[in-house]
Order: sequence, then structure tokens, then C-alpha cells
Amino acid sequence: MAAAAPAAGPGHRLSPAFAALVLAMLMGLQPITTDLMLPALPALAADLHAGMAPVQLTMSALILAFGLAQLVWGPVADRIGRRPVLLWGLALYTAASLAAALAGQVAAVVAWRALQGAAMSAVVVCARAMVRDLYEPQQGAMVMARALTGLGLVAIASPLVAGLLVSAWGWRAAVAAMALAGAATGLFVALRLPETAPKRRPESMAFGPLTRQLGRTLRHPGFRAWAVLVGCSYGGIYIFLAASGFVLIGVLGMAPSRAGAVMSTCSLAYVSGTLLCRRWIPQLGLVGAVNRAAWLSAAAALGMAALAITDARSVWAMMVPVWLFALGHGVHNPCGQTGAVAPFPQAAGLASALAGFVTAAVAFAIGLWLGRALDGTMRPFALGMGSAAGLTVLVARTLVRRHGERPAAA
Repeated sequence: MAAAAPAAGPGHRLSPAFAALVLAMLMGLQPITTDLMLPALPALAADLHAGMAPVQLTMSALILAFGLAQLVWGPVADRIGRRPVLLWGLALYTAASLAAALAGQVAAVVAWRALQGAAMSAVVVCARAMVRDLYEPQQGAMVMARALTGLGLVAIASPLVAGLLVSAWGWRAAVAAMALAGAATGLFVALRLPETAPKRRPESMAFGPLTRQLGRTLRHPGFRAWAVLVGCSYGGIYIFLAASGFVLIGVLGMAPSRAGAVMSTCSLAYVSGTLLCRRWIPQLGLVGAVNRAAWLSAAAALGMAALAITDARSVWAMMVPVWLFALGHGVHNPCGQTGAVAPFPQAAGLASALAGFVTAAVAFAIGLWLGRALDGTMRPFALGMGSAAGLTVLVARTLVRRHGERPAAA
């Protein structure tokens, strides 16, 4: 996927509208990779005669590789620039997606999904770092929220498309669609996206400077507050991603196409949350917006507690608190992703990678737990999402409130 860069120098300033479009395309690869798989998991299990634990590994391995590889791609992107890392990552992602679609055993699917995750991490790390390349924190959060509105639209469509693909051609068609998305995004980057890094940092991969910058990032209270907030909030969304197919299809008896339609409503709520975020940030700032959204997370926690106690076999009992949670996540996610990287304008790639690793580690642990916990009732799903909602509220009201506006690192 080598291609000459569009005529633009390093640190080229993109318009906010075009930057939001680019970010939506790049970060949209993540919901495509996860959400297209949701209605496909039961079909994959049946086709490959696989149990619950190895099928959940197709999600968990993806997330683990996604988290670990960011720790490599972040410093590389600081050293050689965003564009080369994007092109290589998208080429690798496309190849891994095709291989996963052709795999004949669940172990092979797990391996190729892990490679998918490693490649996808290059794309997401660069996307988050580009925001810091181009904008100061508050404007960056506005652009990020705008981009995540577009990402939410991708997430709305993904389970709907996957449900139709799985019903018509099986789970392999859903995975093949990921390869098509990766190739199209790579072509767009090759033809239209200039380099955004203001300068290369050759020392970013040297052991001494790298470890010092790593220490500065991890010690920064603002980084820790925002990274933990995103980890808790995304953890709840990941429970929905990994378990909703089994709950809707296995527990509530829905057809894959109908289940995909229900899953997409979570993304619709998320899009609505990003619109709230874009309205609240100019009024309240990042910290104020997050603390207001914590009320939505608290309401979701109460709804999930009621579902866990009653084990109500109802789509409404399941989805109303999910919608509340997703509304809050639509605020927490853009604010948290921007806030975690904001103190590090000279090492945005590394800060982006570390924040992403925190989120991925949380999701991987949840995936391992879900493989053992799902038991044919609503309770594991409700307990998991309710706990994530409660922790999100706690972090927003304590760590983010105290440290979310800390100045940039020295």
C-alpha cells in the first residue's frame, strides 16, 4: 500500500470537518471489527463446533493484541510519522481479515483475529494522536466528538449489515466485509491524507528517552484519571458487544437479523451522546461535561441492578439501561480520549498508546470473565454492565473532577 503522500508538509492543518471525517473513517474500523462479529458469533460456534470459551476468545484475543500492539505503534508513529504507520496497519488488517474469513478451525480464527487487532491498533493510535497534532484540547474534544458521531453511525449500521450477511451467507461473509472496509480505508489514506505530525522524534524509540517519557506519562494524574474513565466506560460497552448476541439470540430467542437491529439501537444512543457532548463542552468544559454525563451512567447502573435481581426476559428491561449507558459513553469517550493525550503534545503517539492499552486490558479481562460467566440468564450481562456503570460514575466524580484539568507535562 505504498503511495506518495498528498502535497502537504509535516504538521499540515486539516479543516475540522475533514479531520472529523478522517477520524470517523479510521476509528470506525474498531466498531466494524467488533460489531460485524456480534451476530456472527453464534453462527461461528455452530459451524466450527466450538464451545463458548473459544468463541469468546475470537473477541478477547483481538482486544488483547489491540492493546499490546499499541505500545509498539505509538512510539513508532512518533518516530516516523502517522501516515506510514496507517498504511502498513491497514494493509496488515486487510490481509488478516481475509485469512480469518477463510479459516477452518476456531483456533485459526482466534489467531487471525489477534493479528487483526494488532493491525487495527496502528490505525486507532494514529487517529487519536492526530487530534493532538492538529488541535488544542477543547477544540480537539469537539472534533473528536464530531468524529465519534460518525463512528456511531458506522456502529449503527454494522450489526444491521452483519445480521443480514450472516442470515444470507453465514459468519464468513461478515468477516470478509471487514477486509473490504480495511482496503477502502487504506485507499483513502493513500490518496487523500497528508502527514499531520509536526515533526519526527528519532529519540522516541531509544530506550532511555522512551522509558523517561513512559514514566512521565504514567505519573501524570490527569492522564490516569482520563484513561481510567475511558477504560471503565468502554468496559461496559464491551460487555454489550461481546455478550449481546448470546443474550438476544440465545436467551431471548431472536433471529440474527432482528438481533442485529436491536444491537444497532445501542449505537444510536451513543451517537445521541456524542451530540450532547458537542453541546456541553463549550458550556461546561471537558470535566463538567463528564460529570453531567455521570448522571446517565448512574441511572444505567440502577437499571442493570434491577435486571440482575429480576432476571427479566425482556428486550425493554435489557435495552433501556443499555441506552442510558451508551448516552453517557457518548460523552465520556471523546472527552476521555482527548483528555488523556492532551498533556503530551510532543509524545501524543505514546500517550495514545498507553491510554488505549488500559482500555484494551480492561476489555480483555472482561472477555475472559464472560466466557465463564454466561449461563443462559440475563444476570451476568446485567451484573457486568451495572458494575461498569457504577465504576464510571465513581471515577468521574473523584479522579476526573480532581485531576482532569491538570496542565501539560513538562
